[in-house]
Amino acid sequence: MRTFNSFGKTITAADRRKTFRAFAKKAMPKTLVSSLLVLTTAFSPIAGELDLVETAEAADDTIILRVCNWEEYMDLGGWEDDEVIDLESGDIFGEKALYEDFEDWYYETYGQKVKVEYSCFGTNEELYNMLTLGDTYDLVCPSEYMIMKLMSEDWLVPYSDGFFDETNENNYYVRNVSPFIEETLSTHEINGEYWNKYMAGYMWGITGILYNPNEMTREEASTWSVLNNPDFYRQVTIKDNVRDSYFAAMAALKADLLTSDEFINDENYSDNLMAEMNDVSDETIESIQDYLQDVKNNVYSFETDSGKADMITGKVLGNYQWSGDAVYAMDQAEEDGLYLEFAVPEECTNMWFDGWVMLKNGIGQDSAKQQAAEAFVNFLSMPENAVRNMYYIGYTSVISGGMDGDVIYEYLEWNYGAEDEEDAVDYDLTYFFDPEDTTGEYILTTYEEQTKRQLYAQYPLEDVINRSAIMEYFDSDVNAKINQMWINVRCYNLRNVPFWGWIIILIAFVAMISFFVYEKKNTIKAEKADKIR
Repeated sequence: MRTFNSFGKTITAADRRKTFRAFAKKAMPKTLVSSLLVLTTAFSPIAGELDLVETAEAADDTIILRVCNWEEYMDLGGWEDDEVIDLESGDIFGEKALYEDFEDWYYETYGQKVKVEYSCFGTNEELYNMLTLGDTYDLVCPSEYMIMKLMSEDWLVPYSDGFFDETNENNYYVRNVSPFIEETLSTHEINGEYWNKYMAGYMWGITGILYNPNEMTREEASTWSVLNNPDFYRQVTIKDNVRDSYFAAMAALKADLLTSDEFINDENYSDNLMAEMNDVSDETIESIQDYLQDVKNNVYSFETDSGKADMITGKVLGNYQWSGDAVYAMDQAEEDGLYLEFAVPEECTNMWFDGWVMLKNGIGQDSAKQQAAEAFVNFLSMPENAVRNMYYIGYTSVISGGMDGDVIYEYLEWNYGAEDEEDAVDYDLTYFFDPEDTTGEYILTTYEEQTKRQLYAQYPLEDVINRSAIMEYFDSDVNAKINQMWINVRCYNLRNVPFWGWIIILIAFVAMISFFVYEKKNTIKAEKADKIR
């Protein structure tokens, strides 16, 4: 839904999302908060006494739930009065942080006090290191490949049977998760166990190319080979992590196969695509290393977060990007009158998930704590709370609404629905909301530009989903090989030094040794001369 300010400028829900993502980035990190608490306790006897009282009370009758999530990945509240999301089913407003609202809801629902100790991590690897170094959490939210790793290493507690009871009105997750998401999680496994036994989805998305349509055509952006396209020398960026870069290089190298009619029309296309995009043979790893070396010579940079700003300021024309961050960049650029678009390469795209898992070293055998952890997931899965999170962080929730109404779809209409039928098009999201629907209830009428922009990134069409693949967890031996490949790419691969280069290195080495020998001889002569004198 679009509104207008007094100057006639269009204000969209995306504008409001930006405000709160900026607010989230200004929130104090956990380490700073901890430091302030230490200082407060040190210099205030009263504060110390109050802290002891609160701890004693918590120990007596309050469940302590330790939750660790990605930075800036949950609504922290503090919305302004004009930030109300006014849907037909009711208004949605974030006054307090969601985890604080959960504490109130849990007491009202179950009659038990719970205190959430909420903290954050920056990367999957950082979280894993925290766990291996002894940090203890009850509930964490890693990405799919790290969840597979934790499953394979026996870190996780499975969700209880009661969690999946659709007749329980408090089981918001199982009642409201997208059928498409649930099918994905219930048909993929690691070591013979399906993901949904240990993982409840939170956010999901795809990867693609964020690009400037004034300087790059959609056709040029719709292939992974854009990263190595000499026409865009030093004008594109690639992700500075091995999994995303490995995936893009794999798709580019196998482009002819992946886009061939024979491959696409095979009845086992999805399985074949998964197999091809998870190829870890020695030959493939070597080919990807060579390809990424070429890409390295062509791109502007390897980046994790700076690509958004580089696109907005015009430093680069194309940026390998996660869908949620692409939405953020398009929102920000639009403020400056720059309209960016998002393309999904024709070869395939990487589908990713972040999800909630319970840890054995936290939950243990504590049934009360497990119930609180599962209730936390259910609380976040209330459609109105899923909307709050999407509004706040810009990513896409796995929740579609299901048994508890069409709040999510209403929010989509509020964000992207076309008020003027001129230039409007149909955008079919039936696969996400209800694959069995035949009434057209989930065909959104939107503006044509949104089929290339924010809506397309947040909720890609079914044809994009059909050519998506999930990267699997690689065992330690494969990881070692791929990580070494990445070191070679990001540093320098000695195998790429030409013969004449080795000659120069040898000459320089000999000259250096000769210099040290010469200096050593002069030193010895000088010492002998001193003794004689």
